[in-house]
Formats: sequence, structure tokens, C-alpha cells
Amino acid sequence: MLKLGGILNIIIAIAHILGLFWAKQMFYATGVGKDMEELANINNSLPYLLTIFVAIIFFIFGLYALSANGNFRKLPYLKLGIYSIAGIYIFRGIGEMLFHTITEISKTSETIQSLIALLIGALYLFGGLKKWRTKN
Repeated sequence: MLKLGGILNIIIAIAHILGLFWAKQMFYATGVGKDMEELANINNSLPYLLTIFVAIIFFIFGLYALSANGNFRKLPYLKLGIYSIAGIYIFRGIGEMLFHTITEISKTSETIQSLIALLIGALYLFGGLKKWRTKN
């Protein structure tokens, strides 16, 4: 589970970087086009820098899962990192779904992104529970 979660995060990170070649289309396809336009009005490089920053975060999340899975050296605060990442993803997925339910505004792309976040969060949570399950 952790390995799949890690690979998915690294794929997401790479997709963010590759998407910069078609930034405007990517921003609008993912629902952040207007927000990125506002950032670009402040400084043209801000949408690109933010996307690179987000890609780095996804990459680090991926490395944590792969490290917990034993694919390479142990990273610091590994258990805390895995459960924190799981919490972030689950909170993001449920939070956005609740927001759309309350406001009665929902887009297919945002629903898909929320479901993907819940899936990845579950991979981290259950992968972590499986790895660190106490044996009595």
C-alpha cells in the first residue's frame, strides 16, 4: 500500500512539472486557472514557482512512503510523516466533499481529485497501520 501511495505521489509530482509546459491549460483543467491568473498579475513567475513547490511536496510525500516501505534508507520521523500525510490527504478529500455538499456547488474534476486524495490517504493510513501494527 505504501509503495503504491509513494509511486502515485511521485507521478503527481512529475505531472506537475510536465504540466508547466502547458501551464495555462493545466491550471484551468485542474480548476485553479483563475487563482493562478491572480498570482500572475502579482508576478508572472508565481504560478510556476508555486507549482514547482507543490511538486516538491508531492515528491517528498512519495519518498516518505517508499522509505516506509523499505525501498531505500529510513527518513527522519517516518511514522509521524506517514500518518501526517495520510491525515492531510484524508482531510483534503473529505473537506472538499463537505464544502461542495454544503455550498451545493460541485465540479466533476474536483470530485475526482477528492476521491484520489481519499484513496492516497487510505493507502498511507492502512499501509502505516499494517507496517507498525503492534503484535501482542
